[in-house]
Amino acid sequence: MIIRDAEFLMSNTRVDQCPAPTLPEYAFIGRSNVGKSSLINMLTERKGLAKTSSLPGKTQLINHFLINKHWYLVDLPGYGYAKTSKVNRVAWSRMINFYLRQRENLACVFVLIDSRHPAQAVDLEFMEMLGTEGIPFVIAFTKADKQSGSRTHQQVTDYMKKMGEQWEELPRYFITSAEEKTGRDEILAFITDVNQQLAEAQQSS
Repeated sequence: MIIRDAEFLMSNTRVDQCPAPTLPEYAFIGRSNVGKSSLINMLTERKGLAKTSSLPGKTQLINHFLINKHWYLVDLPGYGYAKTSKVNRVAWSRMINFYLRQRENLACVFVLIDSRHPAQAVDLEFMEMLGTEGIPFVIAFTKADKQSGSRTHQQVTDYMKKMGEQWEELPRYFITSAEEKTGRDEILAFITDVNQQLAEAQQSS
């Protein structure tokens, strides 16, 4: 997939104010400071499309981007630690959960995991919720450039082994680096395939 157009559409806190659900939608989410904005900018090859910050919890709204006028990329607030009040964290959690459960054109959620760290309960619980709700998701392991390839491979292997303790079927995953553009082609190819499957299903219905 070649990204010809990538434009910011809107930010909001309510699902009913999101763009009309007429196009496939791919949401990106993870714990604060996992490298989400950098990954989005790498995928779209637009350096400032998603705002990056050294401060965790910078993304506080549902941010919609229109890609190639064919699908939506959604930047969701991070979960877990953020320098904000408990009231705000509760509000974000409700907003995210409502979006994930109600957004009818949501094709897949990309759950971002820092490849340098072992499995964290907050991530495992979030993915368990997605599975329970029947929300399609994949994992994007980030920051692979911050350690050796062998270390990344071992970390990912251990992570998926940990997930295998609870999951009968493991989700698909991608290893990424925003700095080295690792995983870009694979993720965009995956989105292309899902878009095609959705289009074919719509035509046959």
